[in-house]
Amino acid sequence: MDIRLPPLFASLASVPLWLMFAIIWTSTFISTTHTADGAVAIMYHRFGESSYPSTNITIAQFEAHIEILKRGTYKVIPATELAAALKEGRTLPDNAVVITVDDAYLSVYTEAWPRLKKANLPFTIFVGAGSVGQRGGRYMNWDQIRELRDGGVYIGNHSNTHTHMAHAGAAVNLAEINQAKQRLAKELGESSDSNGGQRIFAYPYGETSRAVRKMVVAAGFDIAFGQHSGAISQVSDHYNLPRFSLNEQYGDKSRFTRIIGALPLPVHDITPIDYLIGRGIGANPPAFGFTLDSSLSNVDALKCFHSPFGPVPVSKLGTHRVEIRFPKAFKPGRARINCTMPGPNRRTRWFGSQFLVIGD
Repeated sequence: MDIRLPPLFASLASVPLWLMFAIIWTSTFISTTHTADGAVAIMYHRFGESSYPSTNITIAQFEAHIEILKRGTYKVIPATELAAALKEGRTLPDNAVVITVDDAYLSVYTEAWPRLKKANLPFTIFVGAGSVGQRGGRYMNWDQIRELRDGGVYIGNHSNTHTHMAHAGAAVNLAEINQAKQRLAKELGESSDSNGGQRIFAYPYGETSRAVRKMVVAAGFDIAFGQHSGAISQVSDHYNLPRFSLNEQYGDKSRFTRIIGALPLPVHDITPIDYLIGRGIGANPPAFGFTLDSSLSNVDALKCFHSPFGPVPVSKLGTHRVEIRFPKAFKPGRARINCTMPGPNRRTRWFGSQFLVIGD
C-alpha cells in the first residue's frame, strides 16, 4: 500500500532523530515560557495642583516621565490597542505602556494635554460624566473633552457620579454605567464608541466586586481597569486590570523607571474569587492564594507585601501554589497586596490585588 505523508511530515522524515527531539523540546520550552510579553498601565489624576498631593503629579515629575518614555525603548500604545490585543489573544509588544488619566480635572487640559500632544504620546481619559463642568471650573467642560477627542484622545467610562460601586446596589450601579454611556454618546457622538471610549471602563477608586464585575461585562465593555499595581498579560483578569498609580510621593524617576519596566507575574486559580470582604460577604482576613505559571522556576524568590502589615510570609504548597495567611483582620477600606519576583534583564515580575473591606 502506497502511504503518502503530508508535506510537513514528509520533510521531517529525513531529519535525524536527535534533531527531531531538539526541535520538539525547543518549541515546547518556548510555548511554556513565553510569559514576558505584556504591558504596563499608569494612572494620573491631577497635574501641577500642589494642594492635592495624594492625587497630583508635579509638572517637573511629569515632564521627567515623558522624557523617559520618549528616550527609552518603550512603546506607548492607546488603551484601545491593549483592549484589542487582549480580546483577540494577540501578543503584546515588549515594553508596552498605556497612559491613563482619571476624573477629567481641568489640569489635564491645561497641563497634561499640551505636553502629551507635543510628545505624540497617546492616552485615555476616564470621565465621570456627571462631574464634567462642575465645581467651579475644577473639571473640564464638554467642549474641552471634545477637543481632546478630536485630537485622538480616547474617552473612557468612569461611571456617572464616581460612586463607590462595590458599596452600592445593583440598580444604582446599572444607572451609573448606563447614564454615563448615554451622556458620553450625547456629548461626543457615536464616534465615542468607534474610538473605543465607550468600550473601556475604569472603576471609581479602583473598587469592584464579583457582582460589579459581572455588570461591567454584561454592559458590553471590552476591558476594565482597577487601581492596584501590576503588569498586564493575557492571563490577567480583563475586567480588573492593574494600573500603577502616580502622585507626588510615588512619582520619582527611579520608581517610574522600575514600574514601566515591570513584567507580568502570570498567576491563576486566585482565591478568594470576590474582592469584597467583611459583613458576612467574605472572610476577613481573606485566605489569599494563587498558582504561579509552571514556566517560572524561581518560585522561592517570590515576595509579597501588604499595607499596613508590610512583608507577609508566603507558604508554598507543592511546586507552584502559594498561599498567604494574614496575622489579623484588615481594617475597613481598600487593602492592597503586591507580590513580586526577579525577572529577566533586571526587570521585576509584578502581580497585585486589591480588596475592599466593608466595616461592621
